[in-house]
Amino acid sequence: MTDASVSLASGPDGAAKRHPLMSLAIHAVLIAVSLLMLYPLLWMISGSLKDQSQIFGQAALLPKHLDFSAYWRGWHGTQIGFGTYFWNSLVISVLSVIGNVFSCSLAAYAFARLQFKGRSFWFALMLGTLMLPYHVTLIPQYILFLKLGWVNTILPLVVPKFLAVDAFFIFLMVQFFRGIPRELDEAAMMDGCSPWRIYWRIMMPLSLPVLATAAIFTFIWTWDDFFGPLIYLSDTSSYTVQLGLRSFVDSTGSSDWSGLFAMSSLSLVPVFLIFLFFQRLLINGIATSGLKR
Repeated sequence: MTDASVSLASGPDGAAKRHPLMSLAIHAVLIAVSLLMLYPLLWMISGSLKDQSQIFGQAALLPKHLDFSAYWRGWHGTQIGFGTYFWNSLVISVLSVIGNVFSCSLAAYAFARLQFKGRSFWFALMLGTLMLPYHVTLIPQYILFLKLGWVNTILPLVVPKFLAVDAFFIFLMVQFFRGIPRELDEAAMMDGCSPWRIYWRIMMPLSLPVLATAAIFTFIWTWDDFFGPLIYLSDTSSYTVQLGLRSFVDSTGSSDWSGLFAMSSLSLVPVFLIFLFFQRLLINGIATSGLKR
């Protein structure tokens, strides 16, 4: 094969060129698979714009007549109002993000940077908690919070986040902190910085990607959590969005499916915006952490 034929078969960077028909076929398959995965979401949004009688009567995504009354009915149709559910979920999610980022970063800094007796043992014990299902500790936790008088408040959902209970984020941050040069710590200690100042002034600013990753995942998981609020919240005025959506389905009477789909569509907006605006930090946090090492 001559040099001219090699140059024609290769791109500018030396990589082999893909045939245009092959690229077109690959993109067509990817688009078809994407539409297949997005179909339930698109059907839900379409159902929120249809009349109650048309939701299960036709499989077409595009409604014949746009009807936005389900959004008004769903927002104001419940006894409390769906705005209250949104506010409750937002408060719990924001407090959980603050608690997880602060407490898990402190614990990760101790495991990654500080020298203390039994550090390897406690780190291994912490990693072992990753294998414990949430349901195993549910009953003891519920009894503890019941004795403290915290049931039917947001405290059981928020306070544990300030005690570094999410071992996954601790592990993620430990791997990231270990990649930061220790020479920075030594230079700061020579200037008279305490371990707390090293953590606050050096480690935290340099760890923005992994902190953003923990914050995004915490917000999404807390916002979408149904089981936790179901166990600890019984007062309707303290319900979260996920519990509020359940009020549209009545097993003994008629269910407002269009209102349910409308509020379900609105409940996806905060998660979508969080991921849209912070996806670059999320990708950087995962790519530079120990998950790829």
